Amino acid sequence: MGGGRMRVRVNGTELWFDVDGPGLVPDGARMRRRPTVLLVHGGPGSYDHSYFMPHFGRLAGQAQVVYLDLRGHGRSARTPIADWTFEACADDLPAFCDTLGIEAPVVLGHSFGGCVALLYAARHPDHPAALVLQSTMARFDLDRLVAGFARVAGADVAALARRDYGGDAVTDEEWSRVFAAFGPRIPDDDELARRARNPELGEHGMRLLRRFDAVDQLARIRCPTLVCVGRQDPVTPVEAAQEIADHLDPGTARLAVLEDTGHFPWLDQPDRYWALVTSWLAGTGARR
Repeated sequence: MGGGRMRVRVNGTELWFDVDGPGLVPDGARMRRRPTVLLVHGGPGSYDHSYFMPHFGRLAGQAQVVYLDLRGHGRSARTPIADWTFEACADDLPAFCDTLGIEAPVVLGHSFGGCVALLYAARHPDHPAALVLQSTMARFDLDRLVAGFARVAGADVAALARRDYGGDAVTDEEWSRVFAAFGPRIPDDDELARRARNPELGEHGMRLLRRFDAVDQLARIRCPTLVCVGRQDPVTPVEAAQEIADHLDPGTARLAVLEDTGHFPWLDQPDRYWALVTSWLAGTGARR
């Protein structure tokens, strides 16, 4: 694989993906295999792989980076809404990797993508080499989320967040106030405009997210897992990350709380964030 824009048929649908960096590199008289990092984007319905670019290209110096649009998202095929579940997305990941010959991936899931990644690792514990659960949750807790917004943006924005995440409509202007509180820096207008959105899936996915609770599945995860969160993240606050770390095998979990960062920490503190992730990759490589 390398450098193209491709689709592959997996579990009855077509998934779009792209690749940055080689999986094999010359090393003296042999070809050395590098780790593969599979990126799983946020959402549901509102994001695709594009907001990872070009930022996560930083990882291509030491790993092959695979960008994936989950089923029904981005440039992947649209699927029947009634059949779309978090579990179906999770089960697509090993099938996708196996179809392409990706062995022992490091799976990095951000936000909603972290929910998918932890389900994948719990349902297929022998498949991943490692996980990075970035700015995510194992259980939706509206009160916890609203408290996070109250801490960073005050009561008015917290009330708007309660309405939106609770399922009541807010205006675009009201949502912009909520989104502005996601962190010191958020994706800019150009980055957001690149998304291929699926609003119908978004509504269905948010209904599922409000019922999401996978805490009891975390004990099934066997691979080394980095749980990373920004101190100023209101959506998936430190309490949500701590809950994940508390229910993982203590021998495999590491919790990293990044100061002065929000829901998109690679935008807020890039040098600190990439140092953390690349050192984690190097460590998991040694364990492999």
